[in-house]
Amino acid sequence: MTATMRYYEFYGGAGDKIHGDTIPFLDGYTALTLREPHGVVAGIIPWNYPMQILARVAGAALAMGNTLVVKPAEDASLTTIRIAQLALEAGVPEGVFNVITGYGRDAGAALSSHPLVDYVTFTGSPMTGTAIQQAAAVNNRGVTMELGGKSPQIVFADADVEAALPVLVNAIIQNGGQTCSAGSRVLIEKPLYEQIASALAERFSALVAGPHDADLDLGPLINKSQQTRVAAMIAAAREAGVSVLAEGSVHVDAPAGGYYQAPVLFGAVDPRAAVAQEEVFGPVLTLFPFEGEEEAIRLANGTEFGLVAGIWTKDGARQHRVAKRVRAGQVFINGYGAGGGIELPFGGFKKSGHGREKGFEALYDMSATKTVVFNHG
Repeated sequence: MTATMRYYEFYGGAGDKIHGDTIPFLDGYTALTLREPHGVVAGIIPWNYPMQILARVAGAALAMGNTLVVKPAEDASLTTIRIAQLALEAGVPEGVFNVITGYGRDAGAALSSHPLVDYVTFTGSPMTGTAIQQAAAVNNRGVTMELGGKSPQIVFADADVEAALPVLVNAIIQNGGQTCSAGSRVLIEKPLYEQIASALAERFSALVAGPHDADLDLGPLINKSQQTRVAAMIAAAREAGVSVLAEGSVHVDAPAGGYYQAPVLFGAVDPRAAVAQEEVFGPVLTLFPFEGEEEAIRLANGTEFGLVAGIWTKDGARQHRVAKRVRAGQVFINGYGAGGGIELPFGGFKKSGHGREKGFEALYDMSATKTVVFNHG
């Protein structure tokens, strides 16, 4: 809730801070640029952080003077509808903040291909992102795509292990692992591998999933389909011979039939394995030993994704070297995540998408540049 409020606060104060440039040009001319709204922005919102992601889309789109049509996920529509109602009560004019509900194949497809939509922003899977881009291309419309990740945390031998351990765990169990930027891969330099693998195994063995009101380590997955998908990926990894270092548990009082998944820690994983390459979107962590910077960077960049990365080392020069070479839209040094990171541009490379949300960069995506040239002799 705090992050949601901060988005609206940030963009409420940022709208009049975006300006154009005056460009040096030929004698007798003055050239300048303006930032103008696209017009109608379509925001297709996922189910995993419905209030936060709505806020980062709506805040940026409305601050730049666009009108907005939001299609929330069918599994998490009520908060979006309620916020739209509150927007009307707060004085937002009718027709500025609109909501359309429905399944992606119907409402989402119609919205992204509609000729009166001027820009589309989407957060979700690469497969759906491709379909939305193809639909928007029919009208040659621009898009912002945030399409998930397989984000690495690289732990070098000189890392502060005690500082790193709780962060490595939390980065994969937060929201049940249903986070695009989840730190789902941990790359560990060989001198530290056994120590960290053992410490993580101890922590994973103690993790408990269960009802939210029990105040455990993680709650349920979103629905039966997601639970089945995550369980199937775990089972496939086991059958492929991937080593299970530790498993958490589901609370004994968890309701039967609930969508709970115990956290699983896989160790010394083959980088080519499906569980090392594909986004699980559940509480599943994979470990990889490496030797030296070159191998660390190769492993970090060795998937089709490139959303977030973490680097754990006390060596300042190495921090800069590795941060520059890792293909990720955000890189955190001796930490991971930033409490929502409202001010920090967010987006990916490769299959993690393109365009940027959050911060002032989102305002640039939510507007178009117009060049004006005066011939005054």
